[in-house]
Order: sequence, then C-alpha cells, then structure tokens
Amino acid sequence: MHYSKRPLSIEEQINRLEQRGLHFHDRKQAACYLHNISYYRLRAFTYPFQDNIHPSEDHRFLRDDIDFKDIVDLYIFDRRLRNLVFNELEKIEIAIRTQLSLVYSVRHHDAFWYTDRNQYSRASENSFLKLINDVENDVERSNEDFIKHFKTKYDAPSMPPSWMSLEVVSFGTLSRLYKLLDKNAEKRYVARAFGIGDEDVFANWLHAFSNLRNCCAHHSRIWNRRFVVHLKLPYNTIHPFLTRDSAKTLKQNKLFVLLSAIKYIVDVVSPGNSFKQNLKALMEDTHRLLSFKEMGFPADWEQLPVWRG
Repeated sequence: MHYSKRPLSIEEQINRLEQRGLHFHDRKQAACYLHNISYYRLRAFTYPFQDNIHPSEDHRFLRDDIDFKDIVDLYIFDRRLRNLVFNELEKIEIAIRTQLSLVYSVRHHDAFWYTDRNQYSRASENSFLKLINDVENDVERSNEDFIKHFKTKYDAPSMPPSWMSLEVVSFGTLSRLYKLLDKNAEKRYVARAFGIGDEDVFANWLHAFSNLRNCCAHHSRIWNRRFVVHLKLPYNTIHPFLTRDSAKTLKQNKLFVLLSAIKYIVDVVSPGNSFKQNLKALMEDTHRLLSFKEMGFPADWEQLPVWRG
C-alpha cells in the first residue's frame, strides 16, 4: 500500500482535530503549541480518547468535553514524570556501574575481567562476541577525557579497565553484560547489594530499567505505555517490596510496577530520597484526563510495603 497522506498546515491540523470533536478554547495558543510540539507527537496523547476501531468514524473523540489544552496538560504531565523518573534512574545506573566494576575487579584481581570469556561460559559464543563488540563500540564513541587519556598513554590491552569502560557503555549494554555473566558468588553479591536475592530477577529489573530509561531519553510517552519488558515481581525481597497478594494482581507491563522497583532500589542507593514526595506532588496537580488506573496504580498503592516509607 502506497502512503499518500499529504502534510497539513497548522491551521489544517487544528481544523482536523476540531472536526473530530476536540474543542479549542484558544486557537492562537493551540497554533503556538503545534509550532513547537508536532501534531504527530501529540497524537499519542489524543489516541486514548478517540475511536480507533471504526475507520468510518475518522478517529472521532469519544468524549465531547475535551479541549486541546487538556491534551497539552497531559503532555506536560508526562514530560515532568519522565524527568522525575530519569533523575532516579540516573542514581540507580551509576550505582550499578560502580558496584559491578568494584566487585568483579577486586574479587578476581583483574581490571579487565569483563573481557574474559570464562566469565560468560554459559553464554553462546555469538552472544559473548556481540557483547564485547558493543562494549568496544561504546568505548570508541566516548569523548570522555579519561578514555582519551588511556588510549594516548597505553597501547595494551586495547580496552580500558572496567572502571573506565563500564562508565561509558550504554545502560542496555550494561544490563546485557550482567545477564550474560555466569551465576556465581560475585553475581549474587551484586544483586544482593541492591536488595535482590535472585540474580535473574535483578537482571530482569536492569533490562526493564534500561527500556524505561530509553523511553525517557527519547522523550517517548510513559504514563499509559504498555512496556515490552514485563517486570518480575518478587515478594521475598531482602527489604519490604510487595505483599504476596499484590504481586499477583499488579500489571507487570504498566508503569506503576516500574516506579515501585525504582523506589525499592533508590531507597537502597539513596536513603532519605524524596522520590515518593515528588511523585505524589506531581500526581496531585489537576489533570482532567489523567487516569491512574491506566498507569497501573492500585487504589491502595501507598499502603504497599515499598511505598510506606
């Protein structure tokens, strides 16, 4: 099928949305927003309120009380939420880089342990080679002074020590590295340092965090997203997390479980943090279209063990 839709001017964009049932209290202000936030990007925020099942209805709005400003308010809420989440993920990411490098380097007396094939004996050869290639590419792309200094001063080994390399690899590569490592005392120690007793659960959390971080970094909608990485929900964690009953009822692909996992880890790496207070303040702002249910929040979320503190 050939794509034949023509581009629309700002005025035509407003007219089309109006024809579909969206109200415009201030068309001039709406035009200003559409000059700076693309019609297509905002489509992700109008979509949940439109008829997307019946083509003959031309994506008409299912409610007759929605104004363009409501859509923008939801967009702004999502942007502020992404910034909040990204800030907390930064703390987690830095702590993981530090802990992983420190534990393996010291225990194996090897600054370059991450390049040792024996550390990944259970991984396939292709998986190992792809991992090392990705690490090398991330290091090669880095503009950090400490990487430049290493390359200038040393000619062997070809890669920097782990405390340099793991500082510049992507979170996705870091996540995959941990997952591919053999199950041993070091891998368990790293997981337990973050309050997780099961290495597979911790690997899953890193994968989910990496995916969420990428959504935030690329300014993608997160408030009602169905995430492709389903979070594992243990109820036998080292510190209070979820109850056995709540773990069975929460949606593993919704934002709330990710926020709960972030809160759990941040409480470990940054005691006394203000993540819950900042999240509550953001949620308590007036947002006509915001549905906490769409985010996966249960009614009693603040009573769950991880959120009580």
